[in-house]
Amino acid sequence: MPRKFLKKHLPDHNKLSDHKHLKMIGPRLMAHDLWHINRRSISLGTAVGLFCAYLPIPFESIVAAFAAIWLRANVPLSVGLVFISNPLTWIPLYWPGYLVGSALLGEPTRSYEKLTMEWLVHETYFTLFVGCLIVGTVMAPMSYFVVQLLWRLHVVAAWRERRRKRKEIKKKSRT
Repeated sequence: MPRKFLKKHLPDHNKLSDHKHLKMIGPRLMAHDLWHINRRSISLGTAVGLFCAYLPIPFESIVAAFAAIWLRANVPLSVGLVFISNPLTWIPLYWPGYLVGSALLGEPTRSYEKLTMEWLVHETYFTLFVGCLIVGTVMAPMSYFVVQLLWRLHVVAAWRERRRKRKEIKKKSRT
């Protein structure tokens, strides 16, 4: 993964430590390993963020932040990935979860006459929650290993490029 790109776009923990609301959380949030950009931290941060994004609950970013702190994952990435779950992405994100939940619980998928909050909470929420929990549990380790693989491929490509450049320099110096 491009470390420079992530460093450029993720917030600096020193700036956040000066924020008046975050000072109350204490030094636990400001631990350096929660803000480092390395393969383990980014992989775990991706897994935590995607798992929490699949949870159909309010304040999932707070859940992601606490889970990232507990697992020593990258906090800004975990919280940032939660925002893939927004009103524009709810249907493609939660519909597979609803289908998995209804299949797992043996409930027929329900059609709706009126898309209201009452219908969602009373008729389908438990099915949706169970299904999204399963989908998130599957997606989190998959995303962890995909990020691990992509990071490794990026590092190997950089090694090969450096080796190629060194060979070119040696050839030029011999002539």
